[in-house]
Amino acid sequence: MSRIERAEVFVASPGRNFVTLRITTSDGVTGLGDATLNGRELAVASYLRDHLVPLLIDRDPARIEDMWQFLYKGAYWRRGPVTMTAISAVDTALWDIKGKVAGLPVYQLLGGRSRHGVTVYAHASGADVPSLLDDVERFLELGYRAVRAQAAVPEVGGTYGVRKGAGIYEPASTALPDEQPWDTDAYLGFAPTYLEAVRERFGFGFHLLHDVHHRLTPIEAAQFGKRVEGCRLFWMEDPTPAENQEAFRLIRRHTTTPIAVGEVFSSIWDVQQLITEQLIDYVRTTVVHAGGITHLRRIFDLAALYQVRTGSHGATDLSPVTLAAAVHLDTAVPNFGIQEYMPHAPETLEVFRSGVRFADGMLVPSEEPGLGVEYDAEAAARFPYQPRYLPVARRLDGSVHDW
Repeated sequence: MSRIERAEVFVASPGRNFVTLRITTSDGVTGLGDATLNGRELAVASYLRDHLVPLLIDRDPARIEDMWQFLYKGAYWRRGPVTMTAISAVDTALWDIKGKVAGLPVYQLLGGRSRHGVTVYAHASGADVPSLLDDVERFLELGYRAVRAQAAVPEVGGTYGVRKGAGIYEPASTALPDEQPWDTDAYLGFAPTYLEAVRERFGFGFHLLHDVHHRLTPIEAAQFGKRVEGCRLFWMEDPTPAENQEAFRLIRRHTTTPIAVGEVFSSIWDVQQLITEQLIDYVRTTVVHAGGITHLRRIFDLAALYQVRTGSHGATDLSPVTLAAAVHLDTAVPNFGIQEYMPHAPETLEVFRSGVRFADGMLVPSEEPGLGVEYDAEAAARFPYQPRYLPVARRLDGSVHDW
C-alpha cells in the first residue's frame, strides 16, 4: 500500500510570497498544496513544518477525509486562518495525488463537469475616472464578461484596489504596514459616480462588480447599495465587516444590490448564518483559506440549499495551485456564480506551470491527471522570501479603520 514518504515546505517570492507544500508518496507520486496567507506566510510555513508534516509521514494518502478530520479535530485548537490554511495545503495536495493515481483531472473526481468553463472577473482600476474607464475598456477588449471597478477617491490616498502604475495590483508591498488615510464620506460621495460612469459609457452587456472592502457600517452599506441599484451590480463585496453577521439583515432591508462575503473566513461555521438566513448572495471562501477542496465543497453544498452561489477569492496572493484547485471545483459544483481572476506575474509562472487556460472570458481546467500544476523548486530558489505586510487604514482623525 502506498504511503506518504516525504512532505516538503517551500517559501519563495517569485513576484510575491508563496508557501507551497509538496507531498511525495512511496510510489513516487507527488501532490501540491498552496499554504499562502498574505502577510502571515511564515506562520503557516512553521505550522506545517513543526506540527503537520511529522503527522503525515507513513500515512495512507488516499484517506483524504480521514486526514482532514485527523488534522482538524486532532489539534484541539480549531479553525483560524493559520490552522485552516495549513490543513488546506495538505488536503489539496492529497486531491492532486488522488487524481494522478486515478489518471483523472480532479474535477472528474468531484462528479464531472457542470459547465464548459468558469466565468471570471477582471480587476479594472484607475487613479481617476478617465483612467478607470480606459482600464474597463481594456478588459472588455480582452474578452472578459465581468469586470470589477475601483477608482482612487480624490485627495484621499491609499484607496483600496487601485494599481500603482501598469503592473499587477499587490497591496502587500512593504516590510512594515503602509498606514493609509481613509475618508468614508468622500468614498460614499464618489464611488457611485464612477460606477454610473462605467455603465453610461459601456452599457449593461457585461457584469459590473465593486469591492467595498469592509469599509462601511451596515447603514452606510445600505445607503451605498440603494444608491447604486441603477448600475445593476453583479455584487457589492464585503460591504461591512462580517463578524457581526446579523448586520447584513439591516443591509437587506434597504437594498436589492447583491452581496458577496467570505474571503477572510476559514470554515463553514464562519458563514453558516450568512448562508442559512440568506443574508448574502455569493460566498467567497476559497480553497487555500477554508480547509482545502474537502471543506470548501461542504460550504458550497450548504450554500446550494439556500440559493447562495459561489464567488471564490482569487487574487494573486493565491498561488496557481489554488487557482487550479478552484477552477476544478468551480467546474463541478452546481451553484457556481463567478471566479475572481488576476493573471500571475511572469516570475510566478517560472515556478508554477499550470494547465489552466483563459479563453472567451472563462477559465478551463487542465485535463492532466490531478490539478495539472507543476512546481519547479530550483526556479523557486532564485526568488527568496521577502517580508511583506498588508496596509493599515486610518481615518483622517488618526484612528484605525477596517482595511
